[in-house]
Amino acid sequence: MSQKNSPRIAFQGALGAYSHEACLQARPDMIPVPCLTFEDVFLAVSEGRADLAMLPVENTTYGRVADIHRLLPKSGLHIIAEAFVRVRICLMAKPGVALEDIKLARAHMVLIPQARSWLDAHGIASESAKDSAGAAEELAASDDRNIGVLASEVAADIHGLNVLARDIEDLDHNTTRFLLMAPDIDTTRRAEKMLTTFVFEVRNIPAALYKAMGGFATNGINMTKLESYMVGGSFTATQFYADIEGHPDDPAVQRALEELGYFTNMLEILGVYPADPDRQN
Repeated sequence: MSQKNSPRIAFQGALGAYSHEACLQARPDMIPVPCLTFEDVFLAVSEGRADLAMLPVENTTYGRVADIHRLLPKSGLHIIAEAFVRVRICLMAKPGVALEDIKLARAHMVLIPQARSWLDAHGIASESAKDSAGAAEELAASDDRNIGVLASEVAADIHGLNVLARDIEDLDHNTTRFLLMAPDIDTTRRAEKMLTTFVFEVRNIPAALYKAMGGFATNGINMTKLESYMVGGSFTATQFYADIEGHPDDPAVQRALEELGYFTNMLEILGVYPADPDRQN
C-alpha cells in the first residue's frame, strides 16, 4: 500500500514525542501526523487528513493533561481504545558529546521535574522548551555541544542524537494513558473487560451528584475515574468525566445509566472500548 493511501494517525507534538511513541506502539501500520495543538489533532481527523487521533489524558506522576477533558466532548470523536506508554526519559546530545560536557538540559516544562533528582545529582541545569521532541529537533540543527535534551529514545533516533543516559526519570512507575479516537462510536465489540467513558452535567438540585452516583453503587458497577471541570466560565455549571467498567448493553450498566439520567441535564457516551492489557486496575 502506498503512503498516499495508508491510514494515518494524528497526535499533538513533534515527531519523537511520547504521543508519537504511543502511535508507534498501538498502530505501527499507520502513518503518524504531527499536529501543533490538541485542536489541530481533532481538526486533522474531521477534515480527513487523518483517520484516528492519539491523545494523552493522564499521567501517573503529574495527573490529568490540562484541558483535555474539556476538549473531548467538543471534538466530535469517540474513544475506540486506550493505550499506556511507560515514560522513559533519555538525556540526548549531539554525536561525540560526553555526559560531562552537558551543562544545560532542555525539555517540556512537565518533563523536567520528572527527572529533577538525576539532573541535580549530575549538576545539570534545566530550561523549559515548548516541546521536548521539538527541542531535540532544534538541538540536531544547532552546533551547541553543551546542551542536552530530555525526551524519548524515539526522538533521539529520529533526529540523529546520541543517548547519554536512559531511564533517568525519578519514578519508575511513570506512565501516560492515551485514548485512541475515531469519528464513529463502536458499541459492537466485546472483550472480557470493557470500559465505557461518558460525560454528564448534574441538575441543580440538592445532593444531585450523590444521587446520580447511587445507581452505580447499587448495581455493582466499578467507576474507575470521576473528574469534574467547569464549563462556560460558571462556578455553578459543572460537568463530570467518568470511566466505568462494563458495556452499556450490560443490564447492570443499563440500570445505572438510566438512574443517572434522572439527575442530569446532559449525558453523552464518549466511547465503549476494551480495557488495555496494561491497565493495572
